[in-house]
Amino acid sequence: MLRNALEPWHLVVVIAVLALLFGSQKLPDAARAIGKSLRILKSETRALKEESAPPAADRGHA
Repeated sequence: MLRNALEPWHLVVVIAVLALLFGSQKLPDAARAIGKSLRILKSETRALKEESAPPAADRGHA
């Protein structure tokens, strides 16, 4: 029933609807904001992974 639910023309329709709803001037701002949010999320995730990683053993110190 839902075979091939997401086809390329679906993306075209979604983009067209977004352009009509938000206008051509707000879309670049929205894309920029999403990109900035993703960069922040990525850096925070990386920081959390570094915090939870076990500390490296001191080598050469007896």
